[in-house]
Amino acid sequence: MQTSTFRPALAVLALAATLPACGGSGTANTSPTTPATSTAGTLPRLAAASGAALASCTDLAAKAAFANTTITSATLAPAGSVTQTLNGVATPMPEHCVVLGKMNERTGVDGRPYAIGFEMRLPRDWNGRFFYQANGGNDGSTTGGNAAFGNLPGGGPVSNALLQGYAVISSDAGHVPDATRGGAIAGQVYGLDPQARLDYGYNAVGQLTPMAKNLIKAAYGKAPDRSYIVGCSNGGRHGLVAASRFGDQYDGVLAGAPGYNLPRAAVAQMWDAQALATAAPKAADGRPNIGAGFSDPDLRLVANKILERCDALDGLADGIVSDTPRCQAAFSLEKDVPICAGTPDGTCLTATQKAALRKVYDGPKNSAGTALYARWSWDPGLAAPGWRAWKLGSATAPGLTATLGAPSMAFIFSTPPANPDVLTGGGTTLLDYALNFNFDTGAAAIHTATGIYRESSMSFMTPATPGRLDTLRGRGGKVLVFHGVSDPVFSFDDTVDWLNALKANYADAPSFARVFAVPGMNHCSGGPATDQFDMLGALVDWVENGAQPEAIRATARAASANPGLGTIPAGRTRPLCSWPKVATYVGGNVDDAASFSCQ
Repeated sequence: MQTSTFRPALAVLALAATLPACGGSGTANTSPTTPATSTAGTLPRLAAASGAALASCTDLAAKAAFANTTITSATLAPAGSVTQTLNGVATPMPEHCVVLGKMNERTGVDGRPYAIGFEMRLPRDWNGRFFYQANGGNDGSTTGGNAAFGNLPGGGPVSNALLQGYAVISSDAGHVPDATRGGAIAGQVYGLDPQARLDYGYNAVGQLTPMAKNLIKAAYGKAPDRSYIVGCSNGGRHGLVAASRFGDQYDGVLAGAPGYNLPRAAVAQMWDAQALATAAPKAADGRPNIGAGFSDPDLRLVANKILERCDALDGLADGIVSDTPRCQAAFSLEKDVPICAGTPDGTCLTATQKAALRKVYDGPKNSAGTALYARWSWDPGLAAPGWRAWKLGSATAPGLTATLGAPSMAFIFSTPPANPDVLTGGGTTLLDYALNFNFDTGAAAIHTATGIYRESSMSFMTPATPGRLDTLRGRGGKVLVFHGVSDPVFSFDDTVDWLNALKANYADAPSFARVFAVPGMNHCSGGPATDQFDMLGALVDWVENGAQPEAIRATARAASANPGLGTIPAGRTRPLCSWPKVATYVGGNVDDAASFSCQ
């Protein structure tokens, strides 16, 4: 029996001959649409999907031929022979066909073999929908947590897309780790190959989508009626990039914590390392021990001061700050957090600590004062373990936070890439890279194209038409985005900027694109938050039934599953509201979503 443990797709900045992208050349969804109403300018509504039974499996290598594609195996997995751990429970999967293959095999400029590897799982009883599982981090695998079960974002999912009848694909995005190199850089040195960069950024999705639809048609006798791309972190970035580049291919996009400006977020991580180093004690090697610069009581102090100022703004003091916009005006790090006269003891911060934290939250700038990434929103989730893990790291692992982002910054997002023989797998060289990063020349490298690197990272990693989704919108497609307000990796404020850019171009933006804030939540899950929810169900209901999502019910998991839960009681429910609406208490049981309305 094969067992896979689900892990939320995280954008780990460090673990984070030209082939054409599919664009409009693939097999687009061609199911009929419901005629638009008589209201001028009303967008079309897509019809609901209809299912079919699996007709082929072991013969798909012959039946599903596609250009530059090799199907290496197609096997039938009996019901119950494969399990996935869902919300802590080993859950048997239904009978399904497992297809492994690769596209566009080649040798890279670095002499290494490359291909776009994929896994597909096709259920016996199919619901007529295609699910592109957009993975997190630097991709690089279709095994373990990246196996094609159709992972659903959020904390502790109780189901997956395969169980719900979707045909699912997962991909390594065109590369695997370099087994000849150890340490932190093994998974990032594919950035030396220009085509691998493009595959990771957008081309793997572009190549795989029409191939997968062709394979689905061979397996079921018809192409998918509806197609969805779903992921969190880098997976959310994949979703927003697909909405922009491949709007003719996807009907629904579910993007969690979307690092759609991922190269800029990597610059921000270098900024964080330098800012936090100013408040850090020295490690034995003389370098700053960034993780020891703030104790857990220090962070809890700031979180409590945020709660004092902001908790009741939504009508109820309950440990959750729902009114994020008003909180940014109500809370002042300078005025509300006491300055220590001596050593920090959990009741105060030093002036140096406050200056470092303020610098982090204001976001990176170059020497001219130009912002290089978004600001961050104050929220009590900064005291949760997930915030520390990304921003500070452990006090017993000096420099960890800096080395998370340094390899991706050095090899994937900078043009030209750094020399891997100089930046070895050891943590100290990567920490030095972060601490010496130049916010003029280094930050400019994410916008640079030169020589064989014909696209900058801000070209291949981001939506092709920022602020515009003409094709997807015109077809009746929808984009649903969720983001934790206390996400320490990708700024929630940056996602709000994405939505505001759409609103500036489309008066009807809420009719096809919505953002849902998750107060207290860290990166994709965790924190003092109600982080368990069914975003996919809401998206499908919107795409296929026209039910515009105003509020999505969310539940708090147990502290044993979410160590950052804090004082929030397990089982509490809250409505997550379509931004900029806020879950406001209107009376009744304080732990019941029915006692709140989105206002």
